[in-house]
Amino acid sequence: MMEQQRKLYESQINSLQNQVNSLKPTAQAKPAPSDPATTDQDAQPILNPGYNIPAAGETRMEQTWSPTDPIRFARGNAFVDLGLTATLAVGGSTADDLSELNAGGHDPNQRGFSHQGLELNIQGAVDPYFRGNANILFQLQNDGDTLLEVEEAWLESTSLPANLQLRAGQYFSSFGRQNPTHLHAWAFVDQPLAVSRLLGPDGMRNPGAQLSWLAPTPFYTELFFGAQNSGGGTASSFRGNGGHHHGGEEEEEEEVPMGFRHADNDRGIRSLSDMLYTTRLASSFDLSDTMTLLVGGSGAFGPNNSGEAGETRTTLYGADLTWKWRSRKHQRGFPFVQLQSEFIARDFETGSFDWDEGANGGDGDGNGFVDEGVLTDPLTGLPATLAPETLSDYGLYTQLTYGFKPGWVAGMRFDYLWGQRASYEVRGLGLADNAGGIDAVGIDLERGSRYRLSPNLTWFPTEFSKIRLQYNYDHRERIGVDHSLWLQLEMSLGAHAAHQF
Repeated sequence: MMEQQRKLYESQINSLQNQVNSLKPTAQAKPAPSDPATTDQDAQPILNPGYNIPAAGETRMEQTWSPTDPIRFARGNAFVDLGLTATLAVGGSTADDLSELNAGGHDPNQRGFSHQGLELNIQGAVDPYFRGNANILFQLQNDGDTLLEVEEAWLESTSLPANLQLRAGQYFSSFGRQNPTHLHAWAFVDQPLAVSRLLGPDGMRNPGAQLSWLAPTPFYTELFFGAQNSGGGTASSFRGNGGHHHGGEEEEEEEVPMGFRHADNDRGIRSLSDMLYTTRLASSFDLSDTMTLLVGGSGAFGPNNSGEAGETRTTLYGADLTWKWRSRKHQRGFPFVQLQSEFIARDFETGSFDWDEGANGGDGDGNGFVDEGVLTDPLTGLPATLAPETLSDYGLYTQLTYGFKPGWVAGMRFDYLWGQRASYEVRGLGLADNAGGIDAVGIDLERGSRYRLSPNLTWFPTEFSKIRLQYNYDHRERIGVDHSLWLQLEMSLGAHAAHQF
């Protein structure tokens, strides 16, 4: 299929070049190879047939331009398509700790306007053997600073034998349904809670390589296996595990590390066992000529930093199901109904830890009291000692979207998070204040139970813009209920890589 696509692209490019040449009033001599002007002559933009930008002396083609037409740069068999997507949200919430309520990296997390992201997508054919893709994200943060990050930048083979395909570079791990999906393709304003908590605020993605195999079955079946770096914020359940804040925006926040243990045991990558490994099996079936079902199972395995180097590890499991119905008499894909559900489980091993790190009873400044921020056992008044244990956490979401008429989609999503109580949560431990007092931490808010109900309505005025209104009803254990309302605006220019069903 990739070879056929390459030939089609090459044919289109040649046809477009012939059209451009036919519009030139006089033939122009091509510079000699030694002429410096030849540097960019073969890399001129080749535009979509729907429009053209004439060079000096050329006749303008009176054709309609569309913002979704690709802007293409080509040289020989290689080409690059450019696309740009901008997403903005405005709204508010009754929560004082919006960054904790909406923990996703692209979730709206402040009252007023939130710049969720400006994504530049660059994709194309490198040569007959490889294609490339890059997603560069710009994000305006709450403090006014601009964040620039490479979400994805990978090279993928197109001609390996035995239905094999290799991808290498920075990419989203093939785990579940939501994780590999970019912001502009979300069906809701924010990320599912299970993804934010268990896979990380920015999803699970890192540099690495992935091999996939398309099985020779009568229906779609594909197996993925990948190896990636296991550190950084985009591997938060592994070597990227670190602290989270205890307290709201209106309180002085104190850092409480994952499992109430400092993440200071990172030795980096010294062997294959220090890598993050992911695997996924997905199959799709046509239940009828109007209904399609996709089921998948995923796993991820790697080290974390909460114990001695190499001793503690994390395991993630996931299962997902997607069902879609589309009417035989559909108009531009409407009406349709799509149900998507995903379950994720995490087993996080923690090591033994003694908060008396200075062997001074926690009194580093010598004033007779345990220092501020040291986890303390109220029964002894001394820094706490934690035993090894495995923390088990779970999350799921189910979302239903109904495209009831062209351009209009109604949706409903239910999120639920829960976990098994750990021994450190039931001992009544607290953070010392350097004056003899202890502020009880109780349950680990990062692992507390919570659920969310999110109805929304999306209007697509055209294929390259959308307006979405969403309400969130949140309930968090020992915090209570919060209400949020968000209006999301999005626009797209140029081409963008297609997303799998």
